[in-house]
Amino acid sequence: MQTETTTHSALLPLAAEPRNPGMDLDMQWVRAVQANTSAIERRAATLPGRRSVKKDYQAAWLLRAVSCIDLTTLAGDDTVGRVQRLCAKARQPVRADLLDALGMQGLTTGAVCVYHDMIAPAVQALTGTGIPVAAVSTGFPAGLSPFHLRVAEIGESVAAGAREIDIVISRRHVLSGNWQALYDEMKSFREACGDAHVKAILATGELGTLRNVGRASLICMMAGADFIKTSTGKESVNATLPVSLVMIRAIRDYYQRTGFRVGYKPAGGISKAKDALVYLSLMKDELGDRWLQPDLFRFGASSLLGDIERQLEHHVTGAYSAVYRHAIG
Repeated sequence: MQTETTTHSALLPLAAEPRNPGMDLDMQWVRAVQANTSAIERRAATLPGRRSVKKDYQAAWLLRAVSCIDLTTLAGDDTVGRVQRLCAKARQPVRADLLDALGMQGLTTGAVCVYHDMIAPAVQALTGTGIPVAAVSTGFPAGLSPFHLRVAEIGESVAAGAREIDIVISRRHVLSGNWQALYDEMKSFREACGDAHVKAILATGELGTLRNVGRASLICMMAGADFIKTSTGKESVNATLPVSLVMIRAIRDYYQRTGFRVGYKPAGGISKAKDALVYLSLMKDELGDRWLQPDLFRFGASSLLGDIERQLEHHVTGAYSAVYRHAIG
């Protein structure tokens, strides 16, 4: 597919991909999806030791990771003030003196992710930055509210200014093998999003098997998902490398068959810079450099940014600083 190259606010190349339009449900393709769990787990276990980047190269990869973060607050005690502070951090994710020393200006995070009630203050705080506001929707995190209310919630969030919608699928459709229902649900969510991009949260820790993860990933893409995402961050098991490997290979298979690129978002439990490097190297190995851009890869995280900033300060100064020096919001 041809892409039109534009300039990202972080001075990183960002291509405008054609959106995934989806396709008719192909059950023959879905049933063909299998997962060799032992082989997947063996491959995943080797990933942390397969790639090692040091010094300037590590700093460059960490800066790329910052540009791919959905800086997130999804707490019951969120306030306008907290969201405004989070947005300020999204606009200036790394201290200016460190960016000057690294020769990197204009760096921002990929998006700010909030609940519906916090969309308006987030949009206002990010005016003029080009940083999109993402909203979790459809009865997040359980996805068990009435269907018409879940669809209506998407519309309300888009109207409030959210440019990305993180929806949660009904896990029961996967666990009961009701793939038509999952496809129809995802298709309705995509239609309700309109021009806003939709990220389908699979809640992989609740899907039972890696085969289910692979099939659910494929069906959500068939129904028009712009991204597939591991977790809400509220499950007991969130993003893992075996799950990521299955989802990434489903994305690769979909691209090879349709020509449309779908993004990937691991979320939950990714809090260390070294973990971010592992996920970036996995994306590069499995999908190539194009998937290392924020329009096709995001981390769902908040504390991750603080650890990356500490590592960058160590790279510049040779010393580690206290965690409290790198507050997020």
